Amino acid sequence: MTAMDSRASFESLLRTCVELGASDMHLTGGEPVRFRVNGRLHSHGEKVFGTEAVAAMASAVMTEHQRKEFATRLTVDLGYSAADGERFRINCYRELGRPAMAVRHLNQRLLSLEEMGLPPRLRELAYLQSGLVLVTGATGSGKSSTLAVLLDEINRTRDCHILTVEDPVEFVHTNRRSLVHHREVHTDVPSYAEAVRAAMREDPDVIMVGEMRDLETMQASLAAAETGHLVFSTLHTGEAVGAIERFIGYFSGEEQAVARHRISMVLRAVVAQRLVLGTDGRKRLPVVELLMVNTAAANLIQTSKTRQLYSMMETGAKEGMWTLDQDLARLVRNNRISREAALALCGNREGFDRLVSVAADREALQHVS
Repeated sequence: MTAMDSRASFESLLRTCVELGASDMHLTGGEPVRFRVNGRLHSHGEKVFGTEAVAAMASAVMTEHQRKEFATRLTVDLGYSAADGERFRINCYRELGRPAMAVRHLNQRLLSLEEMGLPPRLRELAYLQSGLVLVTGATGSGKSSTLAVLLDEINRTRDCHILTVEDPVEFVHTNRRSLVHHREVHTDVPSYAEAVRAAMREDPDVIMVGEMRDLETMQASLAAAETGHLVFSTLHTGEAVGAIERFIGYFSGEEQAVARHRISMVLRAVVAQRLVLGTDGRKRLPVVELLMVNTAAANLIQTSKTRQLYSMMETGAKEGMWTLDQDLARLVRNNRISREAALALCGNREGFDRLVSVAADREALQHVS
């Protein structure tokens, strides 16, 4: 199979991925191709590609530099634009000596917050002038999509210079009112941290750091936020409060007191989200937890009392914050998700039942209705 034939076969699979509405595709030598639709993984058709065919497809989509990296590290990440304009994030790796590919479809049609099912309150984050905003959640929870929507809001409504640093670039934004530059790690810049440090000389108003991957990146991002820039980034944590502790935990023991102070001064919000299958059985909906960092919250962060932030969120509707359980209860009340699906995610089953059943709690949920 020639490189051209391999690329054509891969492009055909990508078209199937899009046609099925799949978020992910998994390709392994000697195994059926599997697609993830609405969070569930299943095979489609009977076509099985051999190990050599999968290796050839992986090689066909890589640059020479990426082939060398894959040969050395046995794994490589890359962005790929198909012939029809659809964009994908690809991770090539090996398992039991066989090549494998995990492919994520990056739908470039940016929806509004409302179309995505996200709380309209999140729109306020796009109009912050400076500080740090973290979006957290497990892999596949929609973090990148939420950030893309917020950047699109800025792009359409503000006269800004937006700089994104990603590995690889996922959503490509067309310049509107703002000027947007995308920098891809290993292609345009050696590392996240170096890109953020260099950004200080590139006159950005807004910086989106694809992932807080290491301490060096966190330190550079904090410095950017401290110098008056608006910085968005992601962390792989399940809850808003846990994200703060994980961020601080990257610093050494003697540095943590200073880190707490710095974070308390620049952190503006933490958005934690998950995806849950809706009652229609066809679409997954975002469930969002939001912590807005006001003076009281900043004090709790600085004084190592972050666990008290959860209580603040529970009663913080007027301050524009709420917990995951409160948002789950809202979705159940509005018949958007089933009670069973909500119970699988909620943190406090007894408290959740109260949120759903007691009418007096309706006011606490109006902030996202």
